[in-house]
Amino acid sequence: MRIISKKTKYCLRALYLLARHYGNGPVLVQHIADEEFIPKKFLELILLTAKAGGLVDSKPGRGGGYHLTTAPDKVTVGQVIRLMEGPLAPLPCASETAYRRCDECIDEKTCGTRMVMRKVRNATAEILDNITLADVCHSVDRMKQGVEEADPMYFI
Repeated sequence: MRIISKKTKYCLRALYLLARHYGNGPVLVQHIADEEFIPKKFLELILLTAKAGGLVDSKPGRGGGYHLTTAPDKVTVGQVIRLMEGPLAPLPCASETAYRRCDECIDEKTCGTRMVMRKVRNATAEILDNITLADVCHSVDRMKQGVEEADPMYFI
């Protein structure tokens, strides 16, 4: 099963911080690095990828830094993971965006593994594409206040 990289985890943490600062101007890279315990040089590379993907923009010079280009309630965790990792599907033949037939496949229509991996991909997308940066920030804030949220039930 695919596991997200440290690069993606750091990107999400940086974006959560930017979501909390949304509408208050740019945030310095050093501030993000310090607050989220992310190595600054690595963070700079991550933010460049996020900028190329349209998630953030930057303002150079005094009073500069990074900011989200879109409201936090419009950016999904799925968008971020796809940008940083690529397709959500565990196999290329199960992908919606990067479909590729498996080399060893005998009959794709009756491939049991493909059927299962399509369900995994669809369930994963259903969850990740319906959770926004704002949702995550809200959940974290509630947990910090001691209000535990019940984990939603997902059925595959």
